[in-house]
Amino acid sequence: MPNLVLVRHGQSAWNLENKFTGWIDVDLSPKGEEEAKEAGIKLKDMEFDIAFTSALMRAQRTLEIILKENKKLITPVVKDKALNERMYGDLQGLNKDECRTKYGDDQVKIWRRSYDVPPPGGEALLQTAERVLPYYHDKIEPLLKEGKNVLVAAHGNSLRALIMFLEKMTPEQILEYEIPTGTPRLYKLDGNLNVLNVAYL
Repeated sequence: MPNLVLVRHGQSAWNLENKFTGWIDVDLSPKGEEEAKEAGIKLKDMEFDIAFTSALMRAQRTLEIILKENKKLITPVVKDKALNERMYGDLQGLNKDECRTKYGDDQVKIWRRSYDVPPPGGEALLQTAERVLPYYHDKIEPLLKEGKNVLVAAHGNSLRALIMFLEKMTPEQILEYEIPTGTPRLYKLDGNLNVLNVAYL
């Protein structure tokens, strides 16, 4: 039976500074590097046939650190922008508290937490899902159906889109769901890719 592990990247420099990051390519903070190493230790005895990550450095570095701890020395890695974080448009690079002062708490909450209302020039979770899920169905599902173990290191919102699909959540449920940084979420699947068990490690 295949295993699928999802990991949100460790804390980034802009997570630390409370900024909207989106597609801006920032690195991990020192704490983020530690979180990635801890994730790697939790996963060190698990064999992965392949790993997927986004086109952004914070996810790639998280994966690199995890795989350094892994007993299987060479795991093929596929990088694709389909797994990138949600594009935050005009909010990218802005401090979240400053945005609330500028636009108001209610408006910022709508942009952050509604399923289908994007910030100016950016994506809502709906648009993120519209690129993440076809990629999952096309590239990842066939491998899982072959019984392969797959690791995905990506971002809060690209993983939210996947979790919503895998766990059959409603838009309302997924928007209140927080994914901790650097904490592996293990899905044990059956041959038809139904979820048998899911847990954070």
